[in-house]
Amino acid sequence: MTVFRAFKLLSALVAATVSVGAESAVVEDIRMWHAPERSRFVFDIDSEPQYQVYTLSGPDRLVVDLQHAVLRRPIPTPDRLGPYVGKMRSGNPRPNMLRVVFDISKPIRYEKQLLKPFDKYKYRLVIDFYDKNRLPEPEAAPESSSSPGGKPERRGDIVVVIDAGHGGEDPGAVGKNVYEKVIVLQIATRLKRMIDKEPGMRAEMTRTGDYYIGLRRRIVMARRLDADLFVSVHADGHKNVRAQGASVYALSQRGATSETARWLADKENSSDLAGGVSIADKDDLLAEVLLDLSMTKTVSESISFGREVLDELKKIGKVHSERVEQAGFAVLKSPDIPSILVETAYITNPKEEKLLRSKSHQVKIASAIVEGIKRYLRKNQSMYAYKY
Repeated sequence: MTVFRAFKLLSALVAATVSVGAESAVVEDIRMWHAPERSRFVFDIDSEPQYQVYTLSGPDRLVVDLQHAVLRRPIPTPDRLGPYVGKMRSGNPRPNMLRVVFDISKPIRYEKQLLKPFDKYKYRLVIDFYDKNRLPEPEAAPESSSSPGGKPERRGDIVVVIDAGHGGEDPGAVGKNVYEKVIVLQIATRLKRMIDKEPGMRAEMTRTGDYYIGLRRRIVMARRLDADLFVSVHADGHKNVRAQGASVYALSQRGATSETARWLADKENSSDLAGGVSIADKDDLLAEVLLDLSMTKTVSESISFGREVLDELKKIGKVHSERVEQAGFAVLKSPDIPSILVETAYITNPKEEKLLRSKSHQVKIASAIVEGIKRYLRKNQSMYAYKY
């Protein structure tokens, strides 16, 4: 073999090795969820991708180019793509490149982010589509108001905002046969129906389908709905499959203190807090005192509220803790709405998972929460003008 032929053979072997090694980024799946204000597409990728996302016009398209990548599963069909995407297709415009094209069916704006491996997830390229003509929703800032007098006097029903935890790409705790996100939405839906049948009360939900809402956004939604009470519904998980029982949480005082600082930083938009107090026109020291008082009162009321719900949950099964626990859950950090988080049971416990999946037990859980709400309102009739 001549030196020239040997060199050519070696070059070919190196090129083949590089090509095979380079095609190591595998797009294992493309998942999607459709919320009222957006559609989310998630590319599950087994290693860190080299990628580019851009738009083209005539016709409107969004293009995702992934270097040295292959697609393991078929492209989703049009009936699953939501309101912004008419069709998806994939191809290989040149060697070692995977191109995925979204044919856009209406004017959109989009956001992209690459998430690093976490827990059971590998790399995820996330693309969110929004209506171009709709302003982005705030994730953290409360709804502002120009009225210096605070909230108007309440007229009508007591409003309970029900928050079904997790959703969409966030499954929550994982049982043998079901995800937490599925169970808690079922319970939350039953809870809403029951509350809506109660005189003097009505319920609103933060999510009504399988999509994710940011934790801060859930607080914003509750305030915009003028909530009197906030209940976040969850199902616990633990590596010990024998862990069992329901729990009720309120915000910790430490969490309340950190939240005071956050609201103070945005005090120009933080008017109309508890008791009709506006901090927008106050100096920093007075604003801090007013917020601390508001947060302290709200945490105290949340604990009282949680205690009534916990007492009702004890009647239908075991509880993991005999008292209302406190933690820094983000969804509990509204400064003026008594808020609790209910861990209905352990979905990782086979017996409790079976109960959580049953209609009859879901009804019992929802009924217990309703009775706890009514007990709390009766004990605070002057505060809520509740007479039933």
